[in-house]
Amino acid sequence: MDIEQVIAEIESLERMFAVPDARPLRPSDLSAANRKHDQKLANSPWFRLWQSYGVCCRSESPVLRIGEIES
Repeated sequence: MDIEQVIAEIESLERMFAVPDARPLRPSDLSAANRKHDQKLANSPWFRLWQSYGVCCRSESPVLRIGEIES
């Protein structure tokens, strides 16, 4: 096994992964990010207030999902 070759390959991979992804976000990517954000803040009273009044810049409307309690 050539150690120098392995190190060179690892460094090449590191350079490739260090480059930011320039692809545009798809609607499904944005939807997934919004869903993750909403789940993370679900217990925040300020976030629930924000959701209940629909103060939002998203194109989709807020939806009450099965199992959620509207307060």
